[in-house]
Amino acid sequence: MQGPLLPGIPDKTYFKIGEVARLTDLKTSVIRYWETEFPFLAPEKSASGQRLYSRKEIDLLLQVKQLLYQEKYTIEGVRQRLSPRKSAVTQQESCKQNELLCRLLSEVRQDLVSIRKLLEA
Repeated sequence: MQGPLLPGIPDKTYFKIGEVARLTDLKTSVIRYWETEFPFLAPEKSASGQRLYSRKEIDLLLQVKQLLYQEKYTIEGVRQRLSPRKSAVTQQESCKQNELLCRLLSEVRQDLVSIRKLLEA
């Protein structure tokens, strides 16, 4: 699926933090720190509390690494560069959901008004 985008990464669903550290050439402490700084880095956790990273999170870590170390962005700059993309999609999805809910509520209201009229007659 994302193999071409992430060459050299095994075809697995989830990776433990040690594997991610080796694949990204980052220290585990750096990865954990970045999780606190970048809300878009949020790996799932196993029942035992171990971080489980998807290929998407590994891709995001590599993007953060590139921006910080090679393009010399600040942490705030990386946040601004990568966060809006996700929030714009989230806002768009939220608007679509709100439109659907408003239409549904309007239909329910009309139905209730019709029922009330029937009961009053």
